[in-house]
Amino acid sequence: MSGLPPKQPLPEWSRPIQFVKGIGPQRAELLDKLGIRTLVDLLFFFPRKYQDYSNLCRIPELQPDQPASVIGIIDDFEQSLGAQRQAIFLLLKEDGKFLRAIWFNQPYLLSKLRLGQRILLRGIPKLNQQRWEMVQPKIQWLGPNQDPLRGSMLPLYPLTEGLNQTQLRRMVRAAIDQYAMRLPEVFPAEFLQQHQLIGIHAAVNNIHFPQDAQYLELARRRLVYQELLVLQLALALRRQRVRSRQTAPPLELDARLRARIERRFPFELTPSQKEAIQEIANDMSQPVPMNRLLHGDVGSGKTAVATFAMLLAVAHGFQAILMTPTEILARQHVRTLRNQLRASRVRVELLSGSLSASEKRQLQERIAANEVDIVVGTSAVIYSELQFEKLGLVVIDEQHKFGVRQRARLRQSRLDPHYLVMTATPIPRTMALTTFGDLDVSVLQRGASATQVHTYIAGESDREKWWEFFRRKLHEGRQGYVITPRVDSESDQAGAEQAFESLANGVLADFRVDLVHGRQTAEEKEAAMLAFERGHTQVLVATNVIEVGVDVANASVMTIESAQRFGLSQLHQMRGRVGRGAHPGYVCLFTESSNDLSRERLTAFAQTSDGFALAEVDFRTRGPGELLGTRQHGVARLRIADFRTDQAVLERSRQDARALIEHDPELAAPQWARLRRLVLGRYGKLLELGDVG
Repeated sequence: MSGLPPKQPLPEWSRPIQFVKGIGPQRAELLDKLGIRTLVDLLFFFPRKYQDYSNLCRIPELQPDQPASVIGIIDDFEQSLGAQRQAIFLLLKEDGKFLRAIWFNQPYLLSKLRLGQRILLRGIPKLNQQRWEMVQPKIQWLGPNQDPLRGSMLPLYPLTEGLNQTQLRRMVRAAIDQYAMRLPEVFPAEFLQQHQLIGIHAAVNNIHFPQDAQYLELARRRLVYQELLVLQLALALRRQRVRSRQTAPPLELDARLRARIERRFPFELTPSQKEAIQEIANDMSQPVPMNRLLHGDVGSGKTAVATFAMLLAVAHGFQAILMTPTEILARQHVRTLRNQLRASRVRVELLSGSLSASEKRQLQERIAANEVDIVVGTSAVIYSELQFEKLGLVVIDEQHKFGVRQRARLRQSRLDPHYLVMTATPIPRTMALTTFGDLDVSVLQRGASATQVHTYIAGESDREKWWEFFRRKLHEGRQGYVITPRVDSESDQAGAEQAFESLANGVLADFRVDLVHGRQTAEEKEAAMLAFERGHTQVLVATNVIEVGVDVANASVMTIESAQRFGLSQLHQMRGRVGRGAHPGYVCLFTESSNDLSRERLTAFAQTSDGFALAEVDFRTRGPGELLGTRQHGVARLRIADFRTDQAVLERSRQDARALIEHDPELAAPQWARLRRLVLGRYGKLLELGDVG
């Protein structure tokens, strides 16, 4: 073994946390539960909020209507029970001076108060008959040895059992004192000055232990900007490398070919569709792969745009793939394409998980022999061992249901295909700059002639009236959906199967009712959808498997049970299944929730049909993870930045990142060496940038 080279020590910042002075193995186990495993994890484990003593003052120093914090002991307290509301009165004593605090309708406080207990009150003082008062102040119980300094802000961290704030503060303070000055600065001095950013040492120190709100803001601004710039640089690097290192077939669109393809559509393309088609055609005419997001609201006609792009590829002798999130949608696309192209020589085939092994093998052989022009399928397309003779275009519908890495699974040895990523889930601009930040974006607007859909919020008392209306529309020849959030029942909430039985034997007994949900086989779902599309059944009871792409022009009424359990974008997608033909749509949301936030969300949904506006509401109230499952497709967990509140910084960091990469495509200049290592270390593997050491 003596011939082996000596083992290299771990970089200081990657040192396991147990070997950091003052930690040890027992505390390391507790820190591990918080995701703190290395020294750098501890230094960048940021507080969730702060106890603000920056405005700490004594009672004689109080100023009317100026927010202040006062420390003292409880000298007396009592509860007053009135006819309309309850009140708790507390007398705080500090050096012989008194302040009265009053809380209304907070009876739980009474059990926590003790005479002689040291507390801190934060609020707005007012003079009442020469005595200071605070109404509804925030209260903090202080330990016997807890005596905060005037002008300080104490950090409050996320905790785990066995670890308290004082212990964690001491560990962070020790790590900062010992290591923060050695943190490498990733930005050159000129860049810091140009962007008015403080250095990394000051930023880390002041994000943990700021002297006041101004120091905290400077620290947060530096760290938020750095985190978002690193993300945007990773996306810009990915974009640049696709453009510089990959070669795609140039597929040009001239006037003759445009007219030939447009004749395949049984309707006139909207101006927005034509604009998107031109942007796509411009990209596909280049010898580098198109990477474009087609971002359209419900009913905007993105499928027609994708069909045009696929026919452009086929016209040049290349193959195309259309990937969908569900087999129901894949089969629907195949039927639509075959009907639209029945008088042509374009060969369209379905590749799905329900094919037998022999059927799948035969289809794969035909694809490899270039005997299939357009392949439509689910994720089975990705995971199959497909070999294409001439793959020119990959269209991915509802990309967020697949994942960013999967885009790279369909490559050829000679040429790379063009990529068109579609979504009918309106995406907030913040998410478009991150989740899809390496793509160019085309926005597809709904046509002016789009049919109106009326939306109502209802409770149990409205059921009879709604079902009477629902039945009347069915008698007029229309069809309808009933949507539930689950397949099976849960407590007092009926699932799809229970709703189907109840409705088919109850209020909808006079009509033909069918059921479709995710646990059925592909054949069962296909049969139910076909029967509904052809009008053989009048009502379809379903879960959100019909959320995307299902197109039945005659469907005009929809009942959504437990509507508060769906996101606004989901509700918007489902609402888009009605009113797709000549008849107006009607959607009724039943909710048993009394939660104010749920009511606010549903009210916003009922009041607007603008999917982009709803996406912003969903984003603010539910966050990015809820909206698109962000962590699953390319955006690592952020330590300090917040997409909902830091959009202006995100916009600026994106501009700066693109400018940097345009000037230095690989960040190869010596002054960017540390920043480059940080970008590749954090996002290299996730975004397949390679070069990760």
